[in-house]
Amino acid sequence: MADLSFLTDGSHEQVVYVTHRAARAARVAPLPAGLPAALAAGLADQGITTLFSHQRRVWNLLAEGRNVVVATGTASGKSLAFALPALDAFARDPHSRALFVYPTKALAQDQARKLSRLRLPGAVAALYDGDTPQAQRARIRAAATILMTNPDMLHVGILPGHERWAEFLHHLRFVVLDEAHVYRGVFGSHVAQVVRRLRRLCAAYGSQPQFVLASATIANPRPFAERLVGLPFVAIDDNGAPQTEQTIVLWNPPFLDVALGVRKSALAESSYVLAETVLAGRRAIDFAPSRKAAELIYGYTRRRIEDRDPRGADAVMPYRAGYTPQQRRDIEKRLFDGELRAVVATSALELGIDVGSLDVALVTGFPGTMTSLWQRWGRAGRTGKGWAVLVAGQDALDQYFMREPERLLSRAVEDAVVDLTNPHILAAHLSAAAYERPLDEGDETYFGAAGMARAAQLAAAGQLRRSAAGDLAWSQSHSPAPRVGLRSASAETLVIADGRDGTVLGTVERERVFRTAHPGAVYLHLGESYLVRQLDLDAATVVVEPFSGAWYTQARIEKHVVIAGAATPRPLPGGGALSFGVIEVTEQVVAYQKRELDGGEVIDTVALDLPEQVFTTEALWFTLPPELLAVQAGEGAELGALHAAEHTCIAVLPLYAMCDRWDIGGLSTAWHWQTDLATVFIYDGHPGGIGLTRRAYDAFDELAADAALLIAECPCEAGCPSCVQSPKCGNLNEPLHKQGALALLRALSARDSDTKGTQT
Repeated sequence: MADLSFLTDGSHEQVVYVTHRAARAARVAPLPAGLPAALAAGLADQGITTLFSHQRRVWNLLAEGRNVVVATGTASGKSLAFALPALDAFARDPHSRALFVYPTKALAQDQARKLSRLRLPGAVAALYDGDTPQAQRARIRAAATILMTNPDMLHVGILPGHERWAEFLHHLRFVVLDEAHVYRGVFGSHVAQVVRRLRRLCAAYGSQPQFVLASATIANPRPFAERLVGLPFVAIDDNGAPQTEQTIVLWNPPFLDVALGVRKSALAESSYVLAETVLAGRRAIDFAPSRKAAELIYGYTRRRIEDRDPRGADAVMPYRAGYTPQQRRDIEKRLFDGELRAVVATSALELGIDVGSLDVALVTGFPGTMTSLWQRWGRAGRTGKGWAVLVAGQDALDQYFMREPERLLSRAVEDAVVDLTNPHILAAHLSAAAYERPLDEGDETYFGAAGMARAAQLAAAGQLRRSAAGDLAWSQSHSPAPRVGLRSASAETLVIADGRDGTVLGTVERERVFRTAHPGAVYLHLGESYLVRQLDLDAATVVVEPFSGAWYTQARIEKHVVIAGAATPRPLPGGGALSFGVIEVTEQVVAYQKRELDGGEVIDTVALDLPEQVFTTEALWFTLPPELLAVQAGEGAELGALHAAEHTCIAVLPLYAMCDRWDIGGLSTAWHWQTDLATVFIYDGHPGGIGLTRRAYDAFDELAADAALLIAECPCEAGCPSCVQSPKCGNLNEPLHKQGALALLRALSARDSDTKGTQT
């Protein structure tokens, strides 16, 4: 087997930083005394004779009746830490039940395999999700002792029909939320309300289950768990598991043009590293920043391998959301069986799925949070030395970290953000809860005073019906839950079908369809290119056909912002002012560009006539008086300077909140009719807001200084993707003015602009 010396031997200028993490020995504790004989035998069959210290601490705390959040990173045995108490409870009381909730179906499938190996007589660990055949569901409800599901099925398939689950809920002893760090932002805010609905129904059926949260390392495990669930928790973050040696490599694509700041494609560079790894006989995973990027890296990697080992190319596959369930199961099985040498995945495989022994974990583009980066890097080297590689994109934050590697690797993991007061999310789950069981004054325990006030508003609007006793019930005969998607602004998805024979290729969410699957868009699926021929919103269908052209598409978006409410502005240095409040955003895809695959040059621009998307959200905005703008940006460069400042502030915002730039929107204008001044808006890209721009508002001085530092350190002359250009710009990065933005941000920040940013 060949080695991976090309990553560290100095033969590639792309390697800008190498460091090593030493191996660490395990700290162990004895198994609990008095384990039931059958359970002890099952552990012995798996070679488990001791526990890691943190696993034993979970056992002890649960035995005391506490709720526990264990945040000990990847490959630390968290699954056994929560499975063992659940199995022990069942062995002692056959009526005992447990609910294990996983954020993805793939993870639940994987954990079901692991649980089955313990073979405790009578224990039935059953999967219950959207892929479970209807014919099996009644049997699972009756027989499952450990039910393994996801928040979506809990939301639409279990809680609304809780009468069928009465026996299960009555005997429910443990609820586990695995990979809990995923429950942040919009998804986490939804899940927090689903958990409250679950607790409410458990109380109605006479149970008070203990909760166990298992998470990657996050900065605030106890407060996060308590906010997510609404109960007191004890946090365990002292990892007793062993750690193998790991080499960390930062790989920066070389310049093609220094003056223009243009670098080689990160996707092509990542495919090179992946192909070389596979050709060296090693196994690897490559995390791509988007579905489209995963498909492109996969295609590039296959072609590289085919040139030298035609048969080896079949051992590489992509994996992402949007594939059919059968496609995902087939890829997962090939991974688990060791048939695949490499997989190119989106975050869908970031979690603790056992994909066997991997040597290299590549991450293409900084994923937005340190939690995510360490989680992805932790997929390699579980049984021996591992290599963790970050291939930087041209994104501004990526390049910032390539110039400041110590700042990247010394950064603390972030706080997870959950918003319990988002009006859209709260209203949806209050309606669902009222369908499940009428709301009364006692439900303030679960939904808080804000929730009960919102329920009263829903009653006044006729969405809830007040009984003579004062309870609030859902006003219709059917559950509202299916209309509420937990992971996006809408539950609606569209089917992507091959126009030749109607074959279903996958799905796309409604809020993504106008950007990614508009008429004329180039759509990628399993490495193949398709051209969108028809978008039928009424039929919820996207019709595509095979495409072999050498170009891709990029949507152009027009935006409008209306300020709906704001707190008193606070002054900024230089005469500017900063505000925070609620805005209404209107977005419309009005055209798309065809761009050459190789150089990105524009071939053509095509107009589109698509519906507007309107939503209300939270935002910060800063205004600048004409004299400040004229002095700092220079005549004729005002809008370019504002636009570039907006992009750069959004680029560094992940330093202050657990998000990436794709969660944030922005708009800059030389004059806004409500402020009567030049204004830059930065807003949460999700209806109602989820607290991201609130954090940026609170730390705006530091954020502006970090944005200025990012621009100042970039070696390009006039602005590039590494500083002021944005990969998600709806105006296709026009106009931009680098030096004007730098001057504006320095003027707005009280911190000395020559001082490096503080750690956050």
